[in-house]
Amino acid sequence: MATTDTRTYATGKRKTAIARIWVAPGTGGMIVNGKPADEYFERETSRMIARQSLNLIEQLDQFDVVATVHGGGHSAQAEAMRHGISRAICVIDPEKRTVLKRAGFLTRDARKKERKKYGQPGARKRFQYSKR
Repeated sequence: MATTDTRTYATGKRKTAIARIWVAPGTGGMIVNGKPADEYFERETSRMIARQSLNLIEQLDQFDVVATVHGGGHSAQAEAMRHGISRAICVIDPEKRTVLKRAGFLTRDARKKERKKYGQPGARKRFQYSKR
């Protein structure tokens, strides 16, 4: 997490998605991979998740967000963005940290896909057992 003259940088992660976030004072614009967030995220749920941290602190129209995301699906990318934006806001205004922490936006969600094990068809599923 670094601060340049006007922009603040932070990284957010979820599953295999990684979001690089730059937050700057502005009018509330959100650009994701060169597109507006409403265009990039097709589902309304993903759009809402990406904006959740700014909505929580009631400063949605006070920051411009530029993000590059890769890996994972759209839901994981939106959650990675939420994580990164929350971390950037904490650098800008440390007083907001308790609100964001209580909402769980600063905690890295460590759940990932479990690997397939040998001797069985998936991570947990076993081959069918035949007694006779």
